[in-house]
Amino acid sequence: MLFLVDGYNVTRSDPATRTLDLADQRDGLVSRLRARGPQMLGAGRIVVLFDGSGGTGGHSADTAPITVVYAREGTADDAIVRVVSGVTEKVIVVSNDRGLLDRVRVHARGEVEARASSACYESAGKGQARKGKRPAPRRDAGLPSGANKITEEMKRLWLPVEE
Repeated sequence: MLFLVDGYNVTRSDPATRTLDLADQRDGLVSRLRARGPQMLGAGRIVVLFDGSGGTGGHSADTAPITVVYAREGTADDAIVRVVSGVTEKVIVVSNDRGLLDRVRVHARGEVEARASSACYESAGKGQARKGKRPAPRRDAGLPSGANKITEEMKRLWLPVEE
């Protein structure tokens, strides 16, 4: 499986990195994915793509277990579309960019899945970014109707009156 991470889309929407300068955004994301990428995303190759104008441009760096790529021509989005159109393995694109995800689906040769940028946030994998959290049960959950009235009446009859 191949994970393609839309680098600046993640860092600019992540509360932990969005206020940092571009170099620190890149370093923060790459360090996080190097340390916890498989726990955050799953088993597979992780490739982070950045716009060339924001980095040193035109090259890739292998910072095992992830690969960082700076778009040589066009944008990181264009590079992601080129990668997806050239592989047949399952690809998961990590981005909130709906336009990019639509382009990827059109050009994909293999199975493609989208994942929200929040999958790469610092809180990912720690239970804080889970969807569908259940609210705490109500205090009267599981009690018959009128149970609270009975409880109040019992308190009046059996508990001493404080004056």
